[in-house]
Amino acid sequence: MLAVLALWVWGLAVLPAAWANDAATSEVGELRLEREDGGLYLSTSLQIALPELVKDALYKGIPMFFVAEAEVTRDRWYWYDRQVAETTRYLRLSYQPLTRRWRLNTSPVPFTNSGLGVVLGQTFDGYADALSAVQRFSRWKIADSAAIDPDAAHTVHFRFRLDMSQLPRPFQIGAVGRSGWNLLVSRSQQLAAEPAR
Repeated sequence: MLAVLALWVWGLAVLPAAWANDAATSEVGELRLEREDGGLYLSTSLQIALPELVKDALYKGIPMFFVAEAEVTRDRWYWYDRQVAETTRYLRLSYQPLTRRWRLNTSPVPFTNSGLGVVLGQTFDGYADALSAVQRFSRWKIADSAAIDPDAAHTVHFRFRLDMSQLPRPFQIGAVGRSGWNLLVSRSQQLAAEPAR
């Protein structure tokens, strides 16, 4: 009984520290914003460590779904900032145990059970390569040029999270309230007004 109590106390001390370390290693790198004639483009690189429960599920052949969201707001001193653009990207990462290959599907709309629809698909030989592709965003168009007022300051809010609603129902029920399934990183960055010409 004393050994069980000692193990329980040790778990209370060690596990929160391990979860904090995982959370500390997950962050959004610098947001690179490019304003062009076609619109506003975002590039960034995430540093995320997938929770162990998520990795275990992946290696068992259960696909994981991620959502990247970008919101552009126009700064207003007299009221709340006004949202001028919002876009979402959906990612589906899966592992095929028979072929030992990873597949990443990217779509502008949520994945449905009726099929993948029109998506971009990539195949990888290893976990590190697949995760690197999940973490990299290059020249993602987040707003049309008409939505961005060149004379006003804007703020870009970026968020990346694990989408629990796309998981199979038993996983959704089992994951409620468990920190081992938490993955959320975000960052905001100012987009200054263009200098007067």
